[in-house]
Amino acid sequence: MGIRLPQVQLPTPVPKQVMRPTQEQIPDAVEDRLAIKRATEAYVVREKPVPPMPLEELRVHAEKLLGDAGIDAKYTEYAAVLVNNAMWRDHLAPVPFERRLLLMPKCLRAESTCPAPFDEFGLLCKSCGQCSLQDLQEEAERLGYAVLIAEGSAIVMSIIETGKIDAIVGVSCLSVLEKAFPYMESAAIPGVAIPLLQDDCIDTNVDLEWIWDVIHLTSDDRTYRMDLDALRREVDTWFAPAELDRLMGPAESESEKISRAWLAKDGKRWRPFLTICAYKALLDDPEAAVPDDLKKVAIAVECFHKASLVHDDIEDGDDTRYDEPTVHAEHGVPVALNVGDLLLGDGYRLIGEAQIDGSRVAEMMRIAAAGHRDLCIGQGNELTWQRNPDVLKSTQVLDIFRRKTAPAFEVALRLGAAYAGADEATHDVLRQYSEALGIAYQIRDDLWDWIGEHDDAHGTADSEAMRPTLLPAMAYERTTGDDRAILETVWKRTGPLNGELKRLHAIIAEKKIDEHAADLLTAYKEQAIRALRQLEHATLKGLLRRVMTKIFDDLEIKGWCKEHEAAHAGDTELTTKATK
Repeated sequence: MGIRLPQVQLPTPVPKQVMRPTQEQIPDAVEDRLAIKRATEAYVVREKPVPPMPLEELRVHAEKLLGDAGIDAKYTEYAAVLVNNAMWRDHLAPVPFERRLLLMPKCLRAESTCPAPFDEFGLLCKSCGQCSLQDLQEEAERLGYAVLIAEGSAIVMSIIETGKIDAIVGVSCLSVLEKAFPYMESAAIPGVAIPLLQDDCIDTNVDLEWIWDVIHLTSDDRTYRMDLDALRREVDTWFAPAELDRLMGPAESESEKISRAWLAKDGKRWRPFLTICAYKALLDDPEAAVPDDLKKVAIAVECFHKASLVHDDIEDGDDTRYDEPTVHAEHGVPVALNVGDLLLGDGYRLIGEAQIDGSRVAEMMRIAAAGHRDLCIGQGNELTWQRNPDVLKSTQVLDIFRRKTAPAFEVALRLGAAYAGADEATHDVLRQYSEALGIAYQIRDDLWDWIGEHDDAHGTADSEAMRPTLLPAMAYERTTGDDRAILETVWKRTGPLNGELKRLHAIIAEKKIDEHAADLLTAYKEQAIRALRQLEHATLKGLLRRVMTKIFDDLEIKGWCKEHEAAHAGDTELTTKATK
């Protein structure tokens, strides 16, 4: 750590009006939190409030923006934190990393097994790997931050008074963050606050992606103010039938009409979005309009994806997708096979028509072909298993994910990077990032599938069809005796399933398999984040980090810390889950 922390007397806090956060003041749905975030950012751009600002004034702005947006005023305290963050964001960006302090709470540690001692400034992390503190501290210190793991009230002022800190990123529950606001206000230095996600002072958790976004914020990243939601909406417009005809040429044959209709069907369209993100991040002017030539490359990525869905639905025997008949259910298997092949041909055609240097076109063709091959091998492994199903280890399921899901993310990102002329080092990072991102994405889908949040963009739920999925594999590895025999019956399908699937769901609940899978999801997300450390391109690194936040926005909020509950025993207990 580049800053030597002095021995100083901690000041006595000045009493101020404080926020009294309760669970009802935090939105319990992802969409609601995003709505408040967007409303806050638009309000700050429009009204231009000037920091520093006392809590009372922050609350006034929060109430006004919520009223203007038609959002319940009970979210005022949460919105006030977001107002503060939005005001300071552009002030934080140009502050050198070595002039910033990252302040984290000790309750993020694995309290019962943590070997770290304390000194007068807080926890001295031993890098034991049991919690997220190690990765956060190592990454922040690698950038140049001073890092403290301690409560964030009075100690903030003691660090500010050294004159060596020009900005603070503070992580804590709202009840502690509120105590730090007066010090940050009086010092008039940029301060961004990130609330904890749980109510327990022991083994709590935080939105790691939010922390990553903030600690890496730099004015060198030319896209940090880019509206990614607006970019996704723009990408969606390219798949309107008239726009597809303009960019791809008119659909004349019946097969072309069926394939275009399928291409225009609903979907998240993450893959073409990723292509555009990678391209924009590598531009000198990320705000420049997307040329039609690149739109065609992005559409090619979706052609590959929609072709794989046509073929998957045939192979899996799924008759519905997007709550509508699949292509083979509506038109028959021979027509569907041909439509899938036509989409693949269109994808390669669109890439081949790119009006850029021939060597880059050839590189994009190689990237697409290699991804296509990997995906087919992964699907082939699954189909081979289905002929003679047997118990799969979790590592085997993850390898199927690596083959089936990760290549699509890699192709999407690397095509955008190749179009922009990225070097091989950048492509290496994108390979590693995409592999971890793809596996994490599939684990997230498995979790939704097994806990009843099945995404209707898919066909039949994997849990219903008993395709290779992670949670049953993890359950098998954690059971013995009769339960293991039941799981073998489910996996091998040696006879009719009379209650075995119901017992499997019970085992998943009893063994907390969903929690273990969620931990694994977090681990792969963190692996994707670690891959970005090798990137020297600040804009691409920052944009890819924020893309992860967009893709994985299903965070759980369980409440506030016990310390706060004890102080406000009359407050309502919190237990909400944000679902997608």
